[in-house]
Amino acid sequence: MLRSVLLAESVLLKNGPKILGSASWQPQQQQKRNLNVHEHISYTLLKDAGIQVPKFGVAKTKQEARKIAEDLKTKDIVLKAQVLAGGRGKGHFKNGLKGGVRMVYSPEEAEDIAGQMLGQYLVTKQTGEKGRICNAVMVAERKFPRKEFYFAIMMERAFGGPVIIASSQGGINIEEVAAENPAAILYEPIDIVKGLSKEQAQKVAVNVGLGSQKEKTGDMLLKMYDLFCKKDALLIEINPYAEDAGETYFSLDAKFRFDDNAAFRQKDLFALRDWTQEDEKEVAAAKFDLNYIALDGSIGCLVNGAGLAMATMDIISLHGGSPANFLDVGGGATAQAVKEAFKIITADPKVHAILVNIFGGIMRCDVIAEGIIAAAKELNLKMPIICRLQGTNVDDAKVLIASSGLKILPVDNLDEAARLAVKLSNIVSLARDAKLDINFEIPL
Repeated sequence: MLRSVLLAESVLLKNGPKILGSASWQPQQQQKRNLNVHEHISYTLLKDAGIQVPKFGVAKTKQEARKIAEDLKTKDIVLKAQVLAGGRGKGHFKNGLKGGVRMVYSPEEAEDIAGQMLGQYLVTKQTGEKGRICNAVMVAERKFPRKEFYFAIMMERAFGGPVIIASSQGGINIEEVAAENPAAILYEPIDIVKGLSKEQAQKVAVNVGLGSQKEKTGDMLLKMYDLFCKKDALLIEINPYAEDAGETYFSLDAKFRFDDNAAFRQKDLFALRDWTQEDEKEVAAAKFDLNYIALDGSIGCLVNGAGLAMATMDIISLHGGSPANFLDVGGGATAQAVKEAFKIITADPKVHAILVNIFGGIMRCDVIAEGIIAAAKELNLKMPIICRLQGTNVDDAKVLIASSGLKILPVDNLDEAARLAVKLSNIVSLARDAKLDINFEIPL
């Protein structure tokens, strides 16, 4: 939800550097994907923090959905597919059901619609055509808001720390507000040392038009910030924060994101990670501390360093090819991790060639070479492997590759390596289309 053009430059802050003795030095921690949680978990966290949410329950079967709907004792019920993607309401299930957010008016209808959601793939503008599996449905009482507001607390580079983002135009995508009326979005930086003051919180309430409710809204923002700090959050977004009949206010939708660097401190929270919502190859990569993102091309990339990985993808594109993935093995990868990286890359049937581009600094080239050789032998790879190694122990790496008896193609120049990878990928693609068997791994 929080991906507006105004916030496109946002970079989530990590823990600051620590001074370590030489005996305790370790390779740098690689960037990770920060934890997102389902909406019902966000509701629970808000409720526990004293922030009002509608009555709700979570169903994993259609019978549970009916029971929760009966317990709510209302005919106005909303069903929300628990899928980690935006645009659920406008999405569709592959079985033909329209909308991942549905209004129903009886326990029987809740049972029927939930049954059509559970176990099905929801396709939204953020999931792509593959969609994401719906394993749970949140059943909540429906509210009829008279006025909707937007509140978020997030880490923001432009402010050097946490900032409150607020708007009187809640209930719609913040992208639309940013595009149509950027002045409607307010920013209130928070001093990370002093914390959020009562006066600041109430000022935000007044500025978005909640002056008559500044005490209650300010208290809500203080609770929000306290939760933000206690849970090592990078984002808490409430949209909408809505006024119901009787001037009561509820959080009707919420999104949380948490810092993976704090996983050791938030073990209970990180145990709630739903791996079914993530790409299988990306999940496998995470187990070996590999940073992997699947793409749609035909040239697999294995690189150390995010910047070098991006440059490698760019030069492949420059030569008319298309990268099949972003894969950064980091500065502390082992031969085993490299072998696992090859397994992940080659699990993609669209991959026709692999380009390895390693600049050995902390990472030793001979370790990479050992992993490449082990992977090529164990997986019996039939596709070309173009290997460009530079840096620490590069000569030892070249000796290992030359003596392996495998057709791993060493190239010193990156431009030439990319050109060769594109050419060989095209050859393999044509051979596969013609159902020819071209073996690029014939022993010397």
